[in-house]
Amino acid sequence: MLDLSGHTALVSGGSAGIGLACARAFADLGCQVILAARNQDALTTAMQSLSKGAAQRHQTVVLDTANVSASRKQIQSLLSSSPISILLNNSAGPPPGAISTAEATQFLTTFQQQLLGAHELTQMLLPRMRETGYGRIINIISTSVKEPLKDLGVSNTIRAAVAAWAKTLAGEVAADGITVNNILPGYTETARLEQIIQTRIEKTGTTRANVTAAMLSDVPIKRFAQAKEVAAAAAFLASPQASYITGINLPVDGGRTRSL
Repeated sequence: MLDLSGHTALVSGGSAGIGLACARAFADLGCQVILAARNQDALTTAMQSLSKGAAQRHQTVVLDTANVSASRKQIQSLLSSSPISILLNNSAGPPPGAISTAEATQFLTTFQQQLLGAHELTQMLLPRMRETGYGRIINIISTSVKEPLKDLGVSNTIRAAVAAWAKTLAGEVAADGITVNNILPGYTETARLEQIIQTRIEKTGTTRANVTAAMLSDVPIKRFAQAKEVAAAAAFLASPQASYITGINLPVDGGRTRSL
């Protein structure tokens, strides 16, 4: 049975979607959760949905992964009171679009938000993880690291960079009891999926039903995922039971990814 009692998790992008679903899954297993996102009102609302036992004291921190340095003092303060052993790096993807028309600034902004933000958070948390001999770094990225997706040029590029960063890091910290893994969600019912659907409707001039049918034609399970199904994978990777799993890319995509 999975049990995260005694652990504290920092969840970025934790006010909605997959991030919030992961935070709920961690909390359900007894973990203390620090929700991080850009909007305090959204964080306050999200925290109310976390299960809370007698030993759990959930917290929030306003954090923009595009500017982690601005929140460094708050995070260091949290670290002094609650050693963080689980880090979930999760950040919304850039707007859809062809790579041939993407502006250089789009790549730079997304690189800062997704890769450098995750890197700065990880560097802050690694010393305490090494001291305790337990660490779980989980990155929510995309199946595009295995198979680039059409009309997601900037996202494809930067997500692949995050995967390479994570694989490199996994080899460096494994002997310290720290694992680093990536979860690759497929089509998941979130605001991000809605954005992609709307873009395809506008681009093709067809109906929502036709767009979703075309998307699901590539998914053997024939439905979109729920965020809690992605969170279930994160909960396992965060647990002691996953101690010998590191450096992997785990698709949670209903079988859509065709590569091995």
